Amino acid sequence: MARQWIARAAGAPDTWDFAEIEAPTPRPGQVTIRVRAAGVNPADAKHVARENGQDWPVAIGYEVSGEIVALGPDTQIGSGPATVGDDVVAFRVHGGYATELTVDAGKAFHKPEPLTHAEAANLFLTGTTAAEMLHVVAAKPGETILLHGASGAVGVAVLQLAALRGIRVIGTAAESSFDRVRRFGGTPVVYGPGLYERVRAIAGAEPIAAALDAVGTDEAIDVSLAVVAERSRIVTIVVPHRAQSDGFVWIAGSLPDSARFRDEARAGLVDAANAGTLVVPVADVLPLADAPRALARVLEGHPGGAIALVP
Repeated sequence: MARQWIARAAGAPDTWDFAEIEAPTPRPGQVTIRVRAAGVNPADAKHVARENGQDWPVAIGYEVSGEIVALGPDTQIGSGPATVGDDVVAFRVHGGYATELTVDAGKAFHKPEPLTHAEAANLFLTGTTAAEMLHVVAAKPGETILLHGASGAVGVAVLQLAALRGIRVIGTAAESSFDRVRRFGGTPVVYGPGLYERVRAIAGAEPIAAALDAVGTDEAIDVSLAVVAERSRIVTIVVPHRAQSDGFVWIAGSLPDSARFRDEARAGLVDAANAGTLVVPVADVLPLADAPRALARVLEGHPGGAIALVP
């Protein structure tokens, strides 16, 4: 028998059930994965925190890294032919907080060799989000952009992808995280009163072409609106109500256009990780049985990197 974290009704992680399950035998177009690590993301808890029309129970977890233990007949995975024993990463799955699960084979890609399972399990959600943020604001080589939350998991992915494209990033962070921002190619600036003036001083004569918000504070949005001329070049992943009221862009994996883009972005992220130009800093690895504690750390903010759950 396998085990899996399941929310049987709306509530916090400490109300979930770590239940015994039977992973289905894969049908054509499916693959069964023995989970070596599950990525931990705020959305894992937020999507079941309250009633929002979904059917219960809900299996928790959207991305995993692991080993193929069974393939459906005449089946290949998203990155091509595969065999039992291959290491893979899978994204936009349901129930990744598990010891084993069966998923659509198209959602699985061969794991980038340089990454550990804990790192690979956190590659896709933050990486595809970062890629879409840069895409929707049409960030171009040689431009300067402002990134709010530059030291977080999404922020670090943005920094790396921007550096690969020759885009200069001014990134907000706490002073204690400045070295982390610099490590990945950004110019750090401390958030708080006077942020607008500090950003303008760092940018100098260069215009701020776009702004990317991964924190959702009023300060982040207000400064973005003040320094970026075109509202279509401001994006948030946190505050859709501000995007609607102020006329800029909100993206989320649940939106059809975002889902399509993120699916298409997976192969490029795998290539970058294989080339060593995209890394996934991991702050901690916890036992799968400690999922509520792992979510608490992520939801508190500033964990210092990704967190993975390991069976």
